[in-house]
Amino acid sequence: VNPRHLGLTCSPPWQHRLQNLAAAMATVFPANQGIVVGGGLAGMSAANTLMENGARCVLVDKSSFCGGNSTKATSGINGAETKTQKNKGIDDTIELFTNDTLKGGAKKPELVKILCGNSGADVDWLVEKFNLDLSLVARLGGHSAPRTHRGAERFPGMTITYALIQMVEKVAERSDK
Repeated sequence: VNPRHLGLTCSPPWQHRLQNLAAAMATVFPANQGIVVGGGLAGMSAANTLMENGARCVLVDKSSFCGGNSTKATSGINGAETKTQKNKGIDDTIELFTNDTLKGGAKKPELVKILCGNSGADVDWLVEKFNLDLSLVARLGGHSAPRTHRGAERFPGMTITYALIQMVEKVAERSDK
């Protein structure tokens, strides 16, 4: 078991202990349940994905309400090679998004490649799974192509995050997940 897959990082000499912990967790913790820490867009995406795949989920957040900083996003959500971009004839690539992000000062190229590489499918998932309107696409600062998706609403971060929160609540009301 790779501890990094669990979101755990550590440097030697503690690394071997962390690997042992990760291995123990993998054998004890049932595969059909998960604990999600954080109720922002990432946490709500994780919770929805767990429940979509039949798992039970416990979500914890430091705040008395979910949403996190994601609800404060006023521009939209970035994605390259989305269906919306293709439908609008916008020529954008994962490579271009990756280069723009690295030029902007990102310090971890391996994470940038994952973020940008998954961005289009992630935006499409939000549109399709949560029936979100992200049909407006704009080119914002630092981007070489239009890739910031939003709908007609005034606060896209709040709209996106609340749609995921509502789905978690709906599933929780209907099941034991």
